[in-house]
Amino acid sequence: MINIDKEYIIRLRREMHMYPEVDYDLPKTIALIKRELESMKIPYTEKYGKGSIVGYINPDKAGFTIGIRADTDALKMQEENEKLEYRSRHDGLMHACGHDGHTAILLGAAKMLKEMENDLSCRVKLIFQPSEEGVTSGAMMMIENGVLEDVDIMTALHTDTNLSVGELGVCPGIATATSRHFKIEISGESVHATAYHKGTDALAIAVKMYTGMQTIYATEIDPGEKVVCIVTKLHSGTAQNVVSDYSLMQGTIRTYSVPLSEFIYERISRLAKSLSEEYGVNISFHAPLKSVCVYNNHYLSRLMGQSMEKVVGKENVYIVPPEITSEDFSRFTEKVPSVFFRLGIKNEEKGIIPIAHQTDFTLDEDALQYGAEAFVRFVLDNQNGIDEEKIKEDK
Repeated sequence: MINIDKEYIIRLRREMHMYPEVDYDLPKTIALIKRELESMKIPYTEKYGKGSIVGYINPDKAGFTIGIRADTDALKMQEENEKLEYRSRHDGLMHACGHDGHTAILLGAAKMLKEMENDLSCRVKLIFQPSEEGVTSGAMMMIENGVLEDVDIMTALHTDTNLSVGELGVCPGIATATSRHFKIEISGESVHATAYHKGTDALAIAVKMYTGMQTIYATEIDPGEKVVCIVTKLHSGTAQNVVSDYSLMQGTIRTYSVPLSEFIYERISRLAKSLSEEYGVNISFHAPLKSVCVYNNHYLSRLMGQSMEKVVGKENVYIVPPEITSEDFSRFTEKVPSVFFRLGIKNEEKGIIPIAHQTDFTLDEDALQYGAEAFVRFVLDNQNGIDEEKIKEDK
């Protein structure tokens, strides 16, 4: 019998929601996690990088280790849930993607696993990761610092706005897209607007850059491919009568293929070089590959599905399609067999129909217990190890 402390999870989620933090700068968030781990007498370390913390269930039990990851960071957005008692107290910051729920869920699962610790035959690493939303990958930082050295398999979850409360989903194989966050800087030469011919208009070049990128998308990419290549920010100019000497463009590139992502990167690089040579200006283009595709091992997906059925019933477990969103949990899936599942948070009867990354994002907190129970059930069902041959078959 798994008795998840639902109220505990909700209380922690609300506390986190009030004090969102971003990237690697997470002092309040880390303090909350440490406080809870210490209260549960769960040992932990901060050795895997800034803003990260890892707790251990059965730290001295070698042989088989399951890693469970939760991302902890928020977004640079102004919350507009004015009637919410626990709305953000940090101006310009908001948990608009459910990471507060992810962290509370993992702490709720940790509470249950700690109570079972003496009866578990495996070790569990509770991985709290920063900067999933940031420009650089917190997952990569933790991996480079050795967090996976003793991990055999990994799992994680994400809230899903398409599934309702009490529904869980998994996508075997490729589950999310690759991600590049790009930054383009154009340096022109300012001059009075009436003498525009004597300067170099960075804004005009930015427009050509934008149009060129849209042309690449429209004419050089197989229409059967699922691709997002979008400029989400363009800043240029300082006054209405001065030609802009600087333009900043930012956006994102998403694909289901690393080679296709590399092709788009190379084409935009060539476009930037061509415009730079044509207008005699400096154009810098940076678009590092932050996330590859989350890849769910097929065998682990089946095992997770079996565990989820014990939590919500077979009729409420779905095989879901890949999403064009990205997740740097993908960096874990590159290294060890993994499964990343979806937690339904929608409740139309309550009027909760969330859209991620919106200023009025919310979720039905009744969903959180199912995520924690799925983690615990997966550990219990697989604590004695995994059939390595079936892992390798991956089909």
